[in-house]
Amino acid sequence: MDLALLDDRLAALGEPRFRSGQVWAWTARGAGGYDEMTNLPAALRTTLADEVPFSSLTLDREAHSRDGTVKALFHTHDGRPVEAVLMRYKDGRRSLCLSSQSGCPLTCTFCATGTMKFGRNLTSGEILDQALHFRRTERVDHAVFMGMGEPMMNLENVLAACERLPDVGVTHRRTAISTIGWIPGIDTLAASPMPIRLALSLHAADDALRSEIMPVNDRYPLSDVLAACERFYDAKHRLVFVEYVMLAGVNDRYEQALALTKVLDPKKFKVNLIPYNPTGMYEGSSRQAIDAFKAVLEEHGLRATVRLTRGRDIDAACGQLAAKA
Repeated sequence: MDLALLDDRLAALGEPRFRSGQVWAWTARGAGGYDEMTNLPAALRTTLADEVPFSSLTLDREAHSRDGTVKALFHTHDGRPVEAVLMRYKDGRRSLCLSSQSGCPLTCTFCATGTMKFGRNLTSGEILDQALHFRRTERVDHAVFMGMGEPMMNLENVLAACERLPDVGVTHRRTAISTIGWIPGIDTLAASPMPIRLALSLHAADDALRSEIMPVNDRYPLSDVLAACERFYDAKHRLVFVEYVMLAGVNDRYEQALALTKVLDPKKFKVNLIPYNPTGMYEGSSRQAIDAFKAVLEEHGLRATVRLTRGRDIDAACGQLAAKA
């Protein structure tokens, strides 16, 4: 919902200011449309339905995985494709994977989104409407900005959406923003009063390999990125999660695990090892290789987990979002 447009139309209609809060409260609780907002006059509900679109996104279709994951493909008012994912877990968690851009201007070689033509930054309303789409079917309680795009390149709109996520059911402490290492954004997030988590997409412990996998490393070298993450930790006193996708024969050897333990402070970082979800040029590491890599990290005091893959059969897993039309 375009909340600025809502405020403008309500003001033009001479409605009291509390009307906007009423509309948002219904929307955040999962209302499916203005007709459900029974504490608004019937004539106003009709007017709003005509003049303020209930969502800034149009649903193209949904895909449903065997594991309960749901992927939604939307289009913006100007035809830009956007994907978002709802992940359901056996412990009851309902986690959203939200997109911040249509496509991505960065070209990480393991990520399908990077093969798309970059569209534009999403507005805060378009980001929020991804969450509201799933809230209309069930409660949600976690969110990660790990979908399409680099959130730190659109941080103003991402943070504006985050400010309203608690009304939808997702607290700031259960929200994480992932970055490839966009230093200005990391520093801005560190200064934000919201206790949002930071996740770093790392994937290599040396500059040469990281630049090969993630060309943005030429702009923001590894040592500078890690220094920014340590500044975030010092400001927030919250662990930085390191995402490390496991690529067979590329970054999964013993000496590469050892190198990772030398650049990450175990007091400030925790590693999430991500089984590679095929998107093109790489093969994923075997489970045996992943377990061996994890053991090296733990032997040197670095906490590590292996991420549970969700939605792989519908191209909804990490690195697979490409808005295939």
